[in-house]
Amino acid sequence: MTAAPPTTLFLTRHGETVWHAENRYTGVSDIDLTPRGCEQAEDLGAWASGAGLDAIVTSPLYRARRTAEPAVRATGLRAVAEPDLAEIDFGVAEGRTLAELEGEYPREVAEFLRDPAGRPLPEGEDPKAAAGRGAAALLRLADTYRGSRVLAVAHNTLYRLVLCRLLGIAESEYRRVFPALGNCAITELRVSAGRASLMSYNVPTR
Repeated sequence: MTAAPPTTLFLTRHGETVWHAENRYTGVSDIDLTPRGCEQAEDLGAWASGAGLDAIVTSPLYRARRTAEPAVRATGLRAVAEPDLAEIDFGVAEGRTLAELEGEYPREVAEFLRDPAGRPLPEGEDPKAAAGRGAAALLRLADTYRGSRVLAVAHNTLYRLVLCRLLGIAESEYRRVFPALGNCAITELRVSAGRASLMSYNVPTR
């Protein structure tokens, strides 16, 4: 019996937002792109035009959907929103910088930096639960679009946690093993029989 062909998932982080430009935590808030973020989205669209894509999937948050628009125009594909690809909720860190947090929550920040998945910032989503929902979403996509090439536009922290989960790396290592994803850079995964292989990480489109 011939094995089913693998699904290729191209993971990309949305374009720059105002809060990212200021190095503020951006989780569940619906922040718009900066002009530079819009240019990054256009570069992603140019990449998508030659990528042989079969599907485009996005986080439900506006910054991801807006980033996908040039790729949608370039390919003629419809973007499908996947709720489980939303960014992690950062709780009290939402909209704030780490320096601002350290003044109010010095112990909690120190614990977070030592173990970011095991000791999340107060009132935030459990990072391990986020890794689980995000990984399950990507495996569903791989099954739904079996043997296809799929662009998935989502978020920096979620993707790094998900990569750890899919590749068998402890989630608490996500900040060290996977440095921050560049806006609209491409990370390629091949998924076959529910198992993922990392083919490339954080490759600029320009």
